[in-house]
Amino acid sequence: MSGLSRAQGARNAELLRQSPTLGAALTSTVLPFTVDLSKPDLTAAADAALAGLEKTAARIAIESLVSLAKDGDIDHLGGGLELIGPLLMTLGVTDYQGRQFAIEHGHTSIGYYSALAALGFLPRERVIDHFRRSLDMAGHVLWVPGGTPLGSGRLGVMVPVATGWSIGLRSKHGQDALVVCHTGDAGWVSGQAMNGFITASIQKAPVVFVMHRNHIQLSGTTARIMDRDPRPIIASLGVEILEIESLHNRQDLFRAYAHAAAAARAGTPTLIYPVGNAVTIADFAAQHGISDSATHFCARHNVSLDTRVTVPGSLMSYRDDHAMLECLFYVNELPGGEAHHDGGMKGRDGARTLANPMLALSSAEHDAVEQLRRSAPRVVEQKARPAAGTPNLVVTPNDIRDVALPGTDKTASVRAGTEAAYVAIARKFPEQCFFVSCDLNPSTKLGKAAALVPKTHRIEMSIQEQAATLVNDGLAFVDGRQFNAFATFSAFMEGIAREGFEFWRYQRNLNGVNEGLNVLMHLAHVGACTGRDHFSGWSLDWVNLALGYLPYLHRFYAPADARAGFIAILDAAAHYGGHIAAIPRDNLPVLTRQGSHEPLWQASDGWTPTTVARKHAGARNVILALGAPAFVAVNAADRASQAGTPTDAIVVNGLPLPETCFAEIASYQRVLTIEDGLIGSPSSGLRGFAGLVASSLRGHADLHHFGIVDPSVAPSEHYVKVWEHFGMTEADLLRVLTAK
Repeated sequence: MSGLSRAQGARNAELLRQSPTLGAALTSTVLPFTVDLSKPDLTAAADAALAGLEKTAARIAIESLVSLAKDGDIDHLGGGLELIGPLLMTLGVTDYQGRQFAIEHGHTSIGYYSALAALGFLPRERVIDHFRRSLDMAGHVLWVPGGTPLGSGRLGVMVPVATGWSIGLRSKHGQDALVVCHTGDAGWVSGQAMNGFITASIQKAPVVFVMHRNHIQLSGTTARIMDRDPRPIIASLGVEILEIESLHNRQDLFRAYAHAAAAARAGTPTLIYPVGNAVTIADFAAQHGISDSATHFCARHNVSLDTRVTVPGSLMSYRDDHAMLECLFYVNELPGGEAHHDGGMKGRDGARTLANPMLALSSAEHDAVEQLRRSAPRVVEQKARPAAGTPNLVVTPNDIRDVALPGTDKTASVRAGTEAAYVAIARKFPEQCFFVSCDLNPSTKLGKAAALVPKTHRIEMSIQEQAATLVNDGLAFVDGRQFNAFATFSAFMEGIAREGFEFWRYQRNLNGVNEGLNVLMHLAHVGACTGRDHFSGWSLDWVNLALGYLPYLHRFYAPADARAGFIAILDAAAHYGGHIAAIPRDNLPVLTRQGSHEPLWQASDGWTPTTVARKHAGARNVILALGAPAFVAVNAADRASQAGTPTDAIVVNGLPLPETCFAEIASYQRVLTIEDGLIGSPSSGLRGFAGLVASSLRGHADLHHFGIVDPSVAPSEHYVKVWEHFGMTEADLLRVLTAK
């Protein structure tokens, strides 16, 4: 495994070296195209420049797909061309500080890269020759110079993420904060998008959604796939609808942006919605200067030029005259109609497409673009997000000198420690803390800390767990030190809220690394230690969830008692990066130091991946305990040692473990693991922490694992009784430890 890892690391380094547009810090010198939304109208010069840039970008996109076709491949050129005009308007508004943008429908990426190339952020040749064939010019929207740091993935996800980002930007930039989120006309119906719209309304987020309503989806027209008008639905969720005829009418779009920006400052999120219009094919062609193309196309398919058609407010394949006509005919169910959701220039005449009238710059447009090139350039500096582990919000021993943590005289919930930690962080850094909740603060113990931060920093989402994780992710994109925490039951995190973790998989940093974000996901009530609830409601797969996302984590915490919980949360705040904290619900003993009634951990202790809780001379046995059952392991080690079988006990506080850890453990003759989670079955093989240990100690002859094997039947009683049912007791461990 280590050899494979080293080889992969070398290949990673080489791939990054071959990606010239990525880096830790990049400065772009580009055309000084900006849009001033305080003006009543788009100036003639800006209008001409915008038109010229649109055509330049469209040509780059088409040339890129011509190049891609030579490799026998296609892409979503139709959606990419459609995006370009409105995106350039957005780029003119973006200042890369308080005013930012996102793209929800990531399959429009060729339009995104081409628009950036038209402005000078990206080398034209790089986009043309390397799109979908390199790390930096990927097939979806990812972070490049001049671009958005929010990488697009599943449809609808970006709605709550952009909302969270705008809320965070508002805390830093006040009324200058604005996020423009371009969306398709498919993702709006997803649950996370709906929840995102609700959150934007309730939180009065400074966000504008621009819907590219082209009436075409992957397998058919929008009317066939989802024949519903988004406007009344989204308006009912509290988002103001701004109707315009077309996203391609630059003056109307500018006025809509100006209205939306003013609404954002007043706390009203908006959706710019292009309603389209109805005209004859002849009039449509005349308006776009393609009468000859339309005449030939209609004749070929025996359709009259006088046929009245519905023209979408956002035109798929805009400026590619032939493909645009095919899309228009497709949504109107006319002969010759073709969808261009999937497609490109494969099998098409690139030279003929590039020569069509819609791509020819007028003299005014040419002069406007040339004037930009002669003007003093715009300089944009962007930095990659800090590396995981970078110091963040550090609480010092002096800050917590008055904190009283549970002693060893009675049992206590781990939540008592995490609650105290959240309070300490919020008290010291109220302006830099954001707490996202789903009506569970009394159970997750997040309420006291949330009460200490500004009202706009405590985001109540009700039972919208999936969107809540995504809002929390969005908060992480604000520059600077910040602590973004979301707490809910682990059962929800393991199920419906997984998208908050999945989002990390497609977030590429500006330096080219896909990684987790600066958030803490608090998984409450993990394992079978959840009170006397019905078994199916318990959270049993929490360890496997954490292991699955470990490549994107700075740390995963599994505190064994209240004091360890306190230390874990402080450590998460002190370091930049993705964190998961797995917190049991019920009261557990506070672990003691060996031969003492003193607690194993003090409040001022630093977090460590492991803690040796028991060390006996001559021990050939060791118990590795993760999470709540640590006290069982410690007691079993003490009893075994007293009975003449010296046994050590190591509490695993979280992951990843240092490389040297398993080398030291391998010196023991017998190794036991215990965890309150699923460890697999004969049919599935080992999973959980048990699986990690077994694979790391491959070849070790004497391994024994304790955990939940078959979760299908269990008593609904105190966790001690449940652990008895699953064979996770001191007696069970002792039988193995003392066996000859």
